[in-house]
Amino acid sequence: MSREWVAIGTVLVLIGSNFFGLLYSILVLKTDLFKPFRIQTKAYQKAIFKKRMPLFLFNFAILISVAGFGSYLIYDSIDTTFIPIWMIGMQVLFAFIIDDFWFYFFHRWLHENKFMLKHIHSIHHRATTPFPLEYLYAHPLEWMLGMLGVVIAFALILVVMPINIYALWLFGMLRNLHEIHIHSDLELPFFSKIPFLSKTKHHDDHHARLTGNYASTFSWMDKLFKTTFKK
Repeated sequence: MSREWVAIGTVLVLIGSNFFGLLYSILVLKTDLFKPFRIQTKAYQKAIFKKRMPLFLFNFAILISVAGFGSYLIYDSIDTTFIPIWMIGMQVLFAFIIDDFWFYFFHRWLHENKFMLKHIHSIHHRATTPFPLEYLYAHPLEWMLGMLGVVIAFALILVVMPINIYALWLFGMLRNLHEIHIHSDLELPFFSKIPFLSKTKHHDDHHARLTGNYASTFSWMDKLFKTTFKK
């Protein structure tokens, strides 16, 4: 697999997962298909999707640019062979754990630092009743700093072994899909039964109340540091 195809494949994975997020958002906002699964009863703001779209597109452009150019630049450190499934799984799991560790403390800092909360993170919290693509609705500085967890995770993998391209793509797809889902305001039966995984209710409570529940992928970080939101 050439350097160019590694970069193209990375971009296509992100385009595909976010296209799913786009369709998911339209169904949530424009139909009653998922109404029985909604957590909040508050109606969505009128024309909210149109209002959000410029920042969605800007942050999405940052995402695919960083991911595309990044994978192109580190091509020599990427293994493009199909290694055993368990090794791919271990790289993906490790990346999720490190990324979530970074995100927890970064996100908590955004709330505890009054300047960052007021001028940066408050933009994301305009989404008190979120819908799937709201994960893209954030100040660009927050968006870029949030990506550092992924960089740190795969840099640590590189200390031990080459980054496998299929692990990178699988992580990128799953990370995006989970972020899209936890911003959906929907508690779907299947996802609510996956152990250790942060549920939509966990993140929805954070958006609704602006405190606690700082973790993203897993809920154990909030339990460990006693920041789980309590009614």
